[in-house]
Amino acid sequence: MRHTYECPMRWADLDLLGHVNNVVYVDYLQEARVDMIRTHAPASRPEGGDLAEGVVVVRHEVTYLAPLTFRFRPVRIECWVTEVRAASFTMGYEVFDEDGDGRRTTYLRATTVLTPYVFATERPRRLSADERATLSQFLDPIERRPREPLAPPPAERRAHYPLHVRFSDVDAYGHVNNVKYFEYFQEARIQLLSGLREGLPEDDGALEVVVAQTDVDYRMPILFREEPYDVWSHVARVGSRSFTVESEIRDGDTLLSRARVALVHFDPRQGRSTEPSAEYRDRLTRTS
Repeated sequence: MRHTYECPMRWADLDLLGHVNNVVYVDYLQEARVDMIRTHAPASRPEGGDLAEGVVVVRHEVTYLAPLTFRFRPVRIECWVTEVRAASFTMGYEVFDEDGDGRRTTYLRATTVLTPYVFATERPRRLSADERATLSQFLDPIERRPREPLAPPPAERRAHYPLHVRFSDVDAYGHVNNVKYFEYFQEARIQLLSGLREGLPEDDGALEVVVAQTDVDYRMPILFREEPYDVWSHVARVGSRSFTVESEIRDGDTLLSRARVALVHFDPRQGRSTEPSAEYRDRLTRTS
């Protein structure tokens, strides 16, 4: 069984290209996941119990397939469970539209690994029998793509971004919400790319990029404080029309999160991928 959630869109969800921003999709997925758990919760836990709120995200894998533009009708999100383990479960998602003939346009596919968490003691816990029964209703395994481990960026080629946590980033448990990590990595990535673009003509095909894939590993919670955290980023791979940026968030020597983001050079006038100039590809290559 799969659960379908109709997610309303907001004008503020769009990026400069008029597409739903890559960070906003993760917010949509969170809304769909909570709606599924609350809608199908057992009678003994009508609000979904601890699975609706008392979980932490361990990993996100998000694949962006087609641009989604603003409209007044909601977009549909199908979600289900792909795996249930003793102390974690994995969710699968598709963000899509479907026409009257049943033809589907899929904008995004994703998976999220979650673990139940006791926030009072800051420790994960095992799933209860009721929780396993609830999740098993939606069990529909999918083939997972091979996971590539994220490596720390090389010290000599990494760019630094001071991360200031805003009070509004923090949830009721005092942790930065998992969606905000995507925003932090985006901010650091924009600063890195802005430096690489300095002096290039505005009509260079490299100036517009779209996100094709984002993988985020969550290691330790980020908490609100006045002092900034450190985000270190570097270009890890350069292709003919795409490149990959890897980043990590640290508190001194303590690793908090890592991300790998695949980006594609994009021509908004043609609505398709493009090759960057030789000069810009050379800049990317020198930093990889």
